[in-house]
Amino acid sequence: MPMDQAELNSDQVLRRDIQWETYMTTKLITGTSLQLLRRYDKKTETERASLLENDGPSYIRVFISILRDIQKEDTVEYVLALIDEMFTADPKRAKLFHDKSLADEDIYEPFLRLLWKGSWFIQEKSSKILTLVVSARPKQYGSSANGESADSKKKITASSDVLKGLVEWLCIQLKKPSHPSRSIPASVNCLSTLLKEPIVRSSFVQADGVKLLVPLIVPASTQQSIQLLYETCLCVWLLSYYEPAIEYLATSRALPRLLEVVKASTKEKVVRLIVLTFKNLLVKGTFGAQMVDLGLPQIVQSLKAQAWSDEDLLDALNHLEEALKDNIKRLSSFDKYKQEVLLGHLDWSPMHKDPNFWRENITAFEENDFQTLRVLLTILDTSSDPRALAVACYDLSQFIQYHPAGRVIVTDLKAKERVMKLMNHENAEVTKNALLCIQRLFLGAKYASFLQV
Repeated sequence: MPMDQAELNSDQVLRRDIQWETYMTTKLITGTSLQLLRRYDKKTETERASLLENDGPSYIRVFISILRDIQKEDTVEYVLALIDEMFTADPKRAKLFHDKSLADEDIYEPFLRLLWKGSWFIQEKSSKILTLVVSARPKQYGSSANGESADSKKKITASSDVLKGLVEWLCIQLKKPSHPSRSIPASVNCLSTLLKEPIVRSSFVQADGVKLLVPLIVPASTQQSIQLLYETCLCVWLLSYYEPAIEYLATSRALPRLLEVVKASTKEKVVRLIVLTFKNLLVKGTFGAQMVDLGLPQIVQSLKAQAWSDEDLLDALNHLEEALKDNIKRLSSFDKYKQEVLLGHLDWSPMHKDPNFWRENITAFEENDFQTLRVLLTILDTSSDPRALAVACYDLSQFIQYHPAGRVIVTDLKAKERVMKLMNHENAEVTKNALLCIQRLFLGAKYASFLQV
């Protein structure tokens, strides 16, 4: 795409003079449409506001017909810029598209089609307009829940198809941006509006969209990046109300990333959204254990000490603090350990080297056919993190020492070969703990207790 097209803005486009008379001569627009366009085009916002107030749906009909029937890119860009300008002045004007007098018009089709063709300007404006228009639809209209005429003989694009098509396009933009700097902010901006709808949350999760948002959760410094971060956090917060999305968030790096952002951010609106997201996730699955392990209680204390003016944020922090305290009381140390292993986020937290932990919880390793132990062995095969490998080797050596049948069980699970490979690892911490594990495996519990790290 040429740079001048990629960087095109509405001001440049609206300076063009479109020869509307030519389109009437070639019968691409009607005489009535020409009259309406002459009244509206190149007028002040005050004059346009009056026209839209008196006869808004007629102007919408003209714009839709031009986008449907005229292919010339300059003209398409111009009409999209007019609609965008109209919405920028007053977003509530999106409701004009749903006026009963337009029930026989396919109000979505031109924008949905333009998402996939033309300049970046056309794609971006189409996505923004389509997001506002579909979000403004009446939830019940006639006997149709989509806002289409129940009596219409014409084939009209259903809002469910629009939402599905929009989500598909937005996910593609997040994966392979059409524009180097605009695609991702524009897509996240649309999603932060669309994800308010349950049907969109479902489509987004099915399209594997959650994992596309997680890398965008990073500390921000410039005004643009702060806005992108805020809208990304808004998307994550909206998804935290949807169970299938929560499952995706649980297996991603979303939680550690949100913690890094909340520690570094001074923007109240960003901190508030993240704290509200934590509040939603705390009671779900193993998030409570993760939050405790990642040090959220201390972070909440630190946040509470800052001078926030937002009452909702202060209430949310107090609620989160109390909920975390309750969670810590409920959480057994083995639950926390198991969570650490299942996520593959092994670190030298105190329980690994605590003899009491191993004595009290050694039989818990037998649950679900030694599931936790098997995952520990998988970490030896798959992890590239030296710390995780070192801790996994150490934990295996502890299991051998404290479980009466530890050597036999670990040998049956073919752990020896996996640990032996790590004795030549480039990281000294890994080789040291791999050696300890092998020694305990060969010596047995009677002598292994003399081996200390």
